[in-house]
Amino acid sequence: MADFSTDLQATAKQLGFTLTGICPAVSPDGFSHLREWLDAGYAGSMHYLEQRYDAYAHPTHVLDGARSILMLAVDYQTEPPHQTAAGQGRVARYAWGTADYHDLIHDRLKQLKKWYLQQHPQAHVRGVVDTAPLMEREFAQLAGLGWVGKNTLLLNRQAGSWFFLAALLTDEELAYDAPHQTDHCGSCTACLDACPTAAFPQPYVMDASRCLSYLTIELRDPIPHELRSEIGDWVFGCDICQEVCPWNRHAPTSTEAALLPTTDANPMDLIALFELDDTTFRERFRKTPLWRPKRRGILRNAAMVLGNQRAPQAIPALSRGLADEEPLVRAAAAWALGEIGGAIAQQLLEDRQALEREEVVSAEIARALALHD
Repeated sequence: MADFSTDLQATAKQLGFTLTGICPAVSPDGFSHLREWLDAGYAGSMHYLEQRYDAYAHPTHVLDGARSILMLAVDYQTEPPHQTAAGQGRVARYAWGTADYHDLIHDRLKQLKKWYLQQHPQAHVRGVVDTAPLMEREFAQLAGLGWVGKNTLLLNRQAGSWFFLAALLTDEELAYDAPHQTDHCGSCTACLDACPTAAFPQPYVMDASRCLSYLTIELRDPIPHELRSEIGDWVFGCDICQEVCPWNRHAPTSTEAALLPTTDANPMDLIALFELDDTTFRERFRKTPLWRPKRRGILRNAAMVLGNQRAPQAIPALSRGLADEEPLVRAAAAWALGEIGGAIAQQLLEDRQALEREEVVSAEIARALALHD
């Protein structure tokens, strides 16, 4: 299978995968630590990880009879982030484009699977992109693509960490690449030191419940008060631990059209977001990563950023948020108005206080008003 494995990786690169490596489908070493990580509460409200815990034990839970995994990467860095002004927010680089990377990569995986089955029609093959119970970083290291860094991301000496991971599983035994066995983080702690929420209790361990990406994307509830100021100007995701990583200084850039930033992604106009109803929000973001937290999550995040910026020009937008049908949005807008302060913000809060029936929103309004008593 050596020649076929070589051809398979060559075909993957022709389809746009920038890193490739093959490893055996075995129980990943990191599975032994997953139980400890979950028990520590580091998954936050991502209960699906606990529910699928057993499935992470072996790739056969992703593809019955799996024997080999082709690990793949796709670069997504395009251009440097632009400076934000008041009323603007930062979006993680992987979400700047016009497409959801899942769709982009799944299309390539389908083409790769088709090629594979043309050569070996008797095989069973499945392509996945970070939604299946597969410990991708563990297998990427086993396939020789890099090492897991102190920020828990996969690092490659040439590509840094600005890439997506994907996998093609097969029930055939392929020719395996040598695993990556060295750690090149050394004594560097740049990623740990730069994290605004101290989301790394120790090197190589992330408390996801404190990570800005979790707080702005996965969390469906109000963001904890003690972490709101640390969000800064991040409205979706976070790139801080990657931006400070020395291995990303010379990372390649992608020319993939679907990943190039739209005119309002780097950075994003937050005030305009409050003019979007469910329909217009869906039309704008349905095919992008920003769809995952839905409209209520994005507006919650936008209100957090506007509150941190304390920009009076955001008051009309936050006034609309204060009357939004979603309690999550109303509560966030109330907090932001309290942070901005002033007579207009106070009057808006008092007017809403007389109408509000949701306890969580009423409590946020009372808290905001108390700041200026």
